[in-house]
Amino acid sequence: MWVRSTLAYRASFVMMAVGNFAASGLDFVAIMLMFSQIDALGGFGLPEVAFLYGTSSASLGLADLLLGSMDRIGGRIRDGTLDVMLLRPVPVFAQVAADRFALRRLGRITQALLVLGWSLTALDVSWTAGRVLMVPLMVVCGAAIFAAVFTAGASFQFWAQDAAEVQNSFTYGGNAMLQYPPTVFAKDLVRGVTFVIPLAFVNWLPALRLLGHPDPLGLPGWVDFLGPVVAVVMWAGVGVAWRYGLRAYRSTGS
Repeated sequence: MWVRSTLAYRASFVMMAVGNFAASGLDFVAIMLMFSQIDALGGFGLPEVAFLYGTSSASLGLADLLLGSMDRIGGRIRDGTLDVMLLRPVPVFAQVAADRFALRRLGRITQALLVLGWSLTALDVSWTAGRVLMVPLMVVCGAAIFAAVFTAGASFQFWAQDAAEVQNSFTYGGNAMLQYPPTVFAKDLVRGVTFVIPLAFVNWLPALRLLGHPDPLGLPGWVDFLGPVVAVVMWAGVGVAWRYGLRAYRSTGS
């Protein structure tokens, strides 16, 4: 329904998608301006940082397209309109995810994939079948990890009722952090996004292996390949949190 509504006004949709493309592209423009003054950042050249940018932004873009509307659940909890979703013979999770589905978010994904494509041609990497396969796997696993964070934030809103900005600090804020090399951040922060909220598995750890950079935390090499496992574990956890939060919902009482 939301896709049909969006495409009913084609010119408006194109302008919104182009605007989304341009707005997200400003982040990479800032990176290019930075590299006009320096040759490397934390031991990473421009193509390597572009690779981090492309993989992280594409992952967030996919998660945002599918589950970006989850932050609206806080408003529905406050005004009691979540009751309507509970009456429909469709899973509440699917309804919340589809609420005001924004196809314009394809602009962010397109921009990220263009940067990623350029970086792959500019990287000094000896490509093998395994390394080629790692790239789409990173994007898909990264999207699953970001989507789990979106869902965790939505689950928390059953109690907080207005925690959208807290959720955004870990999704959009985490994406902004992952666009830069882990070597420019304090080790305590890197440990936090590896062991507490494992955003490092979106692109940092697999990218270090692919690009041939040492791990600043000195972790075993096999840890770099745990992205799919981390995504599955996170979804198992947020699935429990979502069901528990939904059972705890008590409407507005009016």
